[in-house]
Amino acid sequence: MEQKVENLLINYKTLEKFKYFKEYGNQELSMLEDLENKMVENYNDSPFYGIYIGDNLVARMSLYKVQKKYDAYFEPKQDYLTLWKLEVLPDYQGKGYGKALVEFAKSYNLPIKTNPRINSHTFWEKMGFQKAHYDMERDLGENPLIWMPEGVKEKETT
Repeated sequence: MEQKVENLLINYKTLEKFKYFKEYGNQELSMLEDLENKMVENYNDSPFYGIYIGDNLVARMSLYKVQKKYDAYFEPKQDYLTLWKLEVLPDYQGKGYGKALVEFAKSYNLPIKTNPRINSHTFWEKMGFQKAHYDMERDLGENPLIWMPEGVKEKETT
């Protein structure tokens, strides 16, 4: 079954759909604050992407472009994507929706950095991500995973 990834409009309808994704007590998964901060009715330049089945949003992520001047991960230095808050509703997990979102992000052919949720490393490894070499100053306690298109390598840490 084809999973069509859509850029999600920033509006109150999308905000309502995001409420289904919020895990109790797990603040980092909630996109509600991000959405509320960018709220303009039907604002089109949204960092949020998702997959609908009918009227139901079943999978979502946020995808931010980081400018080359801030790149501390890749060689050659370049723009890259930060993929955050990938989540698939429980009834739809294991059906390829998460993979479709990651493949959509890869289609930009830019390196990708993510900070995976606990117990999701196997998924990210299947998607071709690898653990970035830890740099205390750069990573500030995070353990990022990275994906690199052909011709890109990880920047050596000092």
